[in-house]
Amino acid sequence: MNQLVANAAISAAIILLVGVGFALIYRVGRFFHFAHGAAFTAGAYMNLVFFRVFGLPQPLSATLSVLTCIALGCTMELAVYRPLRKRSASGVVQLVASLGLYILLTSLISLAFGDQTESVRSATIAKGVSVAGARLTDIQITIIACAAVAASMVAWALRYTKAGREFRAVASDPELAAITGVRSDRVILGAFAVGSGLAGIAGILVSLDVDMRPTMGLLPLLSAVVAVLVGGVGRVLGLVMGAILIASAQNVGGWYLGQQWREPVVFVVLLGFLFVRPEGVMGKKLTKATV
Repeated sequence: MNQLVANAAISAAIILLVGVGFALIYRVGRFFHFAHGAAFTAGAYMNLVFFRVFGLPQPLSATLSVLTCIALGCTMELAVYRPLRKRSASGVVQLVASLGLYILLTSLISLAFGDQTESVRSATIAKGVSVAGARLTDIQITIIACAAVAASMVAWALRYTKAGREFRAVASDPELAAITGVRSDRVILGAFAVGSGLAGIAGILVSLDVDMRPTMGLLPLLSAVVAVLVGGVGRVLGLVMGAILIASAQNVGGWYLGQQWREPVVFVVLLGFLFVRPEGVMGKKLTKATV
C-alpha cells in the first residue's frame, strides 16, 4: 500500500508539471493547446541529443533542453496562434491547429529518432531510497520536488507579481485589460514560454526515469487536461487536487484492475465530475442574474 501511495505521488507530480503549463496557456489563449504534449516530448529528445550526441554534462543538457522547449513554445505562438488570433480565428480553429502541430512535431521526432524506445540513462539502476516503507529513486524524488516548487512559484507569481496581475487581467477580460494598457500578446507569449518550459522539464525527468518514445507526451497531456477540468480551471490549488485525484485513480485502477485500466479510469472520473460537479473541485458555480 505504501508503494501504491508513492507511485500515485510520482504520477501526480508529472500531471501537475504538465497541467500547470497547460492551464496557463489555456487561461489566456482560451483554447486547448494539445501541441503542449509535443513540448513534453521535445524536452526528452533534446536532452538525449545534447547529452549523447554533443557529450554535454547532464545538468547542462537539461538546461539547454528546457530553453529549446521555451523557444519551441514561443515559436508556435508567434508563427501559428498569433496570426490566427489576428484573423479572429475561433477557439475551435486554434484547437485544430494545435492538433496539427502535435502530429507534425511528433512525426518529425519519429522521423529523426525512429519509433523505438530510447534511453538517456547512463548510471546503474539502483534500488532507490526507502521512504515510509516505499522505494523511490533519486529521479522520482526530484520529480515530486520539482512539481511542488513549480506549482508554488506559479501560484505565488500569479498572486503577488505585476506579471501575475497582468496575466489574471488578460485571463479575465482581454478587452478590458487592453484598455488599461496591458499587452495581451506579450502576456500570452509569456504563458507559452513558461508553460512549454515546464512541459520540457517534465519530459526530461520522465525520460530519465522510464526512457522515451515519440508518443510519450500524449497520455501525460490527456491526464493533465482531465486534472485541470476536475480541479477547476484557473486555480493552482484545484489543479493540485485534480492531479492527486487523477493519479490516485490511475494507480488504484492499475493495481486492482490491471495496467490496461489506468487511462480508462481517468475518463470515468472525468465523466463523473461532468455530471455531478462540472465546474470542478475548486470552481465556482455560476448563478443566474435577475433583473
